Amino acid sequence: DCERDPDLARRINVEVTAHLARCSERIPFVFLSSGEVFDGQVGWYRETDHANPINVYGQTKLEAEQRVLQNPGHTVVRIVLTAGTSLNGDRSFVEDMTRAAKRGQVMTLYGDEFRCPLPAGVIARAVWELVNREGTGLYHLGGRDRLSRWEIGRTLIPWYPELLGHLREGLSSGHTGAPRPPDLSLNCDKLQALLSFPIPGFREWVQALMQREGDLWDYESTLA
Repeated sequence: DCERDPDLARRINVEVTAHLARCSERIPFVFLSSGEVFDGQVGWYRETDHANPINVYGQTKLEAEQRVLQNPGHTVVRIVLTAGTSLNGDRSFVEDMTRAAKRGQVMTLYGDEFRCPLPAGVIARAVWELVNREGTGLYHLGGRDRLSRWEIGRTLIPWYPELLGHLREGLSSGHTGAPRPPDLSLNCDKLQALLSFPIPGFREWVQALMQREGDLWDYESTLA
């Protein structure tokens, strides 16, 4: 969508964000950005690494970051791939995959495109603690596991058996559409040092789902 209408993408991702940041001049303001600000050639990016977006979405996110951080009292948190469940069942990539499988769709997952997915509940809890600690500036927040999209899909099958038979491995060279960074793993040491809990890996989250028959990081647990 961003590539098809870059002007609209800039209005929503940059101008609206900048307006909200100005309205929040005297109060804490947290902007969730994206690892898409990087070109994905290196991986395990730190906050001090040079941003070089290769698609319109990443460009607008980087511009929005710059506008937000003009206020030294504001905060930017870069995330990559959000897992978990939502009230309507239509928010996370996990829910997208299970819906597609139930429709009978076979999904191609790239074995050479790497991410560090994290459940939404972890993101919510980390941001909550960051605000309480009055953390400002730029932070990275991603899971400890660097996994290809194919590995992510295979990891999900024991908990989401409806995916079985609906996943196949592919290569990003067959991708058409907006350019996609190959490796958006994030180094989160800076934020981890401020948190009261260890940031989990994606495999750990799925294992906990199976052991507890529920999400340890669901919204009720996060807000308890």
